Amino acid sequence: RQFIEQPLVKIKDISTRHEAVACLVDNQVLRAEIRELLTPVYDFERLTSKLSLGSANGRDMIALKQSLSMLPLIERVIDTATGDLFTSMTQLFDGLEDIHHAIDEAILDEPPTTIKEGSLIKDSYHAEVYKLRRASMDGKAWLAELESREREATGIKNLKVKYNKVFGYHIEVTNSNLGMVPERFERKQTMSNAERYVTEELKSMESTILGARDRLMTLEYELFVALRDSLIKDIGRIKKTALLVAELDAIQSLAEAAYKNNYSKPNMVTEPIIDIKEGRHPVIERMIEHNLFIHNDTYLDSEEHRFSIITGPNMAGKSTYMRQVALIVLMAQIGSFIPAKEARIGCVDRIFTRVGASDDLASGQSTFMVEMTEVANILRNATKHSLIILDEIGRGTSTFDGLSIAWAVVEYIVNLKHIGAKTLFATHYHELTELEGRIDGVQNYLIDVQEKGEDIIFLRKIVPGGANKSYGIQVAKLAGVPEPVIRRSLEILDALSDSDINKREHVKHIRPYQVAEAKQLDLFEVQTQIEHPAITLLRDVDINGLTPLEAMNVLNELKEHIK
Repeated sequence: RQFIEQPLVKIKDISTRHEAVACLVDNQVLRAEIRELLTPVYDFERLTSKLSLGSANGRDMIALKQSLSMLPLIERVIDTATGDLFTSMTQLFDGLEDIHHAIDEAILDEPPTTIKEGSLIKDSYHAEVYKLRRASMDGKAWLAELESREREATGIKNLKVKYNKVFGYHIEVTNSNLGMVPERFERKQTMSNAERYVTEELKSMESTILGARDRLMTLEYELFVALRDSLIKDIGRIKKTALLVAELDAIQSLAEAAYKNNYSKPNMVTEPIIDIKEGRHPVIERMIEHNLFIHNDTYLDSEEHRFSIITGPNMAGKSTYMRQVALIVLMAQIGSFIPAKEARIGCVDRIFTRVGASDDLASGQSTFMVEMTEVANILRNATKHSLIILDEIGRGTSTFDGLSIAWAVVEYIVNLKHIGAKTLFATHYHELTELEGRIDGVQNYLIDVQEKGEDIIFLRKIVPGGANKSYGIQVAKLAGVPEPVIRRSLEILDALSDSDINKREHVKHIRPYQVAEAKQLDLFEVQTQIEHPAITLLRDVDINGLTPLEAMNVLNELKEHIK
């Protein structure tokens, strides 16, 4: 998490991590050994925090001891790895053998979760612990012997010596044997089916046993706290080693992901470019079966290709493409290999994103207000070294307002005097494609689709150029919108295509939708339906003037009409 939240910005540091990841990618045996040695290691940072806060219990100590026991083996493996990062780890590595010895010497292997009920400290650690524990254990043996003697002396076969937190130690006799109870037994408690008694001998032994147990629990608690407090002075050493182990864990995880997912090592360069060949989205490609994810290239620089306007229909993959570029750059700068065939990447100082729709109604901010707030943050803080990802700016307001805002944002970002950052800008405002050639640094790209009649096929491929339609109705059809709505949408689209929707007089001629009334068909009635497009095409064809190629084209067109 720390790698991702705090990516590196210096090429030397990034390359050092890439070198370490490459070492483990190439050496599968070494990577597997590191993973095996790290498996028994607990969360060092969490254990250290509990230790410093004084909340660590016996089991935390054993977890820390078990983790520390792996350090010598981990250090030996690191020493066999190549690369500056592993060399630095070896030089800084502290095996913490003294801390491991201190815990191992004092704490029992299976302590309870509480620290005030005993069973924490080993007998060999402190002489008084051994003495009191012996007294407690010998007391148990004496009680068993007393029970046996009293059964024989009284003849009561089911006589039992028991312990209760309220009444202490006592002798319990059932009601059926009360006539056999001797006078030296002193009644202590009457129960529904038995009587409880004590004797002078039992009272004397109870004081010895309970005193030893109480003193033992108190002593064990004091010894445990003293040990815990003594380890606090070494918190800095433990944290330092914990950080090295965590970094090793992160590096081997990046190597494992690179090996399994066919990632490549990026080439970090000083030039301000992002040149990605056959880039892929690291998450979505794992969700698509049979390796069917469509890869795409990307090229951004600080000159003629610093601003890419991306158009195309919904669902075509614009957001996926932009996010994958941002993720690839982020992965490269945390020291990871990337989901691409190859890449040259210049470091960016920040990655700004404005993707998706969200609101903050609790504080009175609408979806559009949240969008504009995020855009304002980007425009105020981005630099020419940043990477900006913008998706559908201005869609939350009226068409002309939104287009105007989007247009102005493009001009502001692309201007070298303002920002000049490398930017991917997805939009449905096709008017913005006119900026290519009019503003330096702007290039048009579109997500390609293939049309088949009124249907479309998403090719998921980004190519140079600008789209002139959004295929929104076709996407609605794919989503399952009822057919009558789709047909009516196409009618209205046709009526509006040459009109200015902001002038009401141009849309008054569109008739309201009416549901036709069902009626009985007449066998002899001539149907006045609209002529089929195929018939219209055939009627207009000049057969005598067609070339063979034109005839084939007519046949293809007819096939499209009769599907």
